[in-house]
Amino acid sequence: MEEAHDIVVIGAGQAGLSAAYHLQRLGADFVVLDRNHAPGGAWQHRWPSLTLSTTNAVHDLPGLSFEEAVPDLVDVAGDAQAAHAVPRYFAEYERRFALPVERPVDVRCVSDAAGGLLRLEAPGRALLVRGLVNATGTWERPFVPYYPGAESFRGRQLHTRDYRSAEELRGKHVVVVGGGISAVQLLDEVSRATTTTWVTRREPAWREEPFTPEIGRRAVALVEDRVRRGLPPGSVVSVTGLPMTPALRAARERGVLERRPMFRSIEPDGVRWADGSFQHAEVILWCTGFRSALDHLAPLQLRGPGGGIEMTGRLATQVAAEPRIHLVGYGPSASTIGANRAGRAAAAELVAHLGASAATTGRGAR
Repeated sequence: MEEAHDIVVIGAGQAGLSAAYHLQRLGADFVVLDRNHAPGGAWQHRWPSLTLSTTNAVHDLPGLSFEEAVPDLVDVAGDAQAAHAVPRYFAEYERRFALPVERPVDVRCVSDAAGGLLRLEAPGRALLVRGLVNATGTWERPFVPYYPGAESFRGRQLHTRDYRSAEELRGKHVVVVGGGISAVQLLDEVSRATTTTWVTRREPAWREEPFTPEIGRRAVALVEDRVRRGLPPGSVVSVTGLPMTPALRAARERGVLERRPMFRSIEPDGVRWADGSFQHAEVILWCTGFRSALDHLAPLQLRGPGGGIEMTGRLATQVAAEPRIHLVGYGPSASTIGANRAGRAAAAELVAHLGASAATTGRGAR
């Protein structure tokens, strides 16, 4: 039996909930399908030591602030575990607005169906829809680059997604790979428990001055330009720079931020550089980012020759070749504040498109 809805939102993180809020206000027929067993999106899977004071920022969802939703956490918000606080906020948000979120539902395939519809398939379930807001984020697709000899390493290799605590790495030399914010946060934390070597592809660009709206706008504009041209979203750290926080200044004074270039190969007991130098290691921590979780959209062949998806719309959320589909939390909206704005734009544009489509074909919304 196939279910029918006008619109499905895949994912109930910041972007998905924002889109759901605005779809509800527009009176759309929609449902939100989330693969997690509980509210909270990717936040519920973050490492325990990540607190709200050390995150990039959690912005209020539309219509209900963090303070209103979980007032008991306001006074301790800075010290609250992100993996606990944000899921509580999201759960209250879903409850307060009675959003139609169903979980766990793992959408594994989206394809074309007859009558201009899209067919979504999940274990034991199939849905036919007229429009799709995809908000699957990146957490499910950790990226680990391959280096010769990786399979021979006798120690432990883990990604940011797998990290739990520095304590479990105590007494082992850890090679931390990556030049992003998560990399330096974990480098600082791990270096307090054991010895480390920091490795990046490029020389890190540090930002001593406070983050400003102008820096943020430049970063968003860079990524938006790429996706509008059909290129994969790039890293924005090269635009924003790495923030030199008090904790990282202390780490620099301890010598932790002495960066080395990428090694040439991995050996059973460590890593080796092109100049022949060797570093013994028991752990390689790959803080090398994520890729957008879009494999379920592969049957639609949305990617262009450049490997990206050409986007259009006011905030570059609409797939240029498939106006029935909006990607939120992708490209310029891959941040909490960007996700909010993208959710609103995607909801409005998709409802308008489906209305125009129905008028053109003589078919009304069901």
